[in-house]
Amino acid sequence: MNDQPERWTQATVYPDMWADPDDDPRNSEGTSPDGEFATLLDFLTNYRMTLRMKCEGLDPEQLARRSVPPSTMSLLGLLRHLAEVERDWRNWITDGDPLPKLYGARDSDFLGALAEQAVVDGAYADLEREQAATDAALAEHPDLGERVGKDKISIRELLVHRIEEYARHCGHADLLRECVDGRVGQ
Repeated sequence: MNDQPERWTQATVYPDMWADPDDDPRNSEGTSPDGEFATLLDFLTNYRMTLRMKCEGLDPEQLARRSVPPSTMSLLGLLRHLAEVERDWRNWITDGDPLPKLYGARDSDFLGALAEQAVVDGAYADLEREQAATDAALAEHPDLGERVGKDKISIRELLVHRIEEYARHCGHADLLRECVDGRVGQ
């Protein structure tokens, strides 16, 4: 007996895709963005959208389902983790006191990812709020070469790091989603 779900995709055109090209909200019509800043933001937007897509249609139990022991990783944990990370990136921009952690001690973002609708709703609200706040803080610094915060990190480095963080966790989300219900696709 096999407890693993059967692999499937919603796509009918390309079997390795998440959805058909016409149904994929990441596919934009027209030309690519002009300039480095706009290009970086476009990549970030697409990775953020990918993470949300990987979580769509799942109930709280499925979102909170852990990968493999001893890992505490889950899709819900990733949502909470990225909300925490967005907040922390704002700490890199400022010279002031750091913002407090959203979820408490280290790994609380994953450990507190409980299969409860209120926790799921809170994670989505936290992520949306923290993304908007970090986006607004970075919008005040349109020069990618500008160095900010106590460590004098460049805005370019911060944006690239954000893209890297989402990209890495979208890879985790691919595997987590496949373990939950068998759905595959990029």
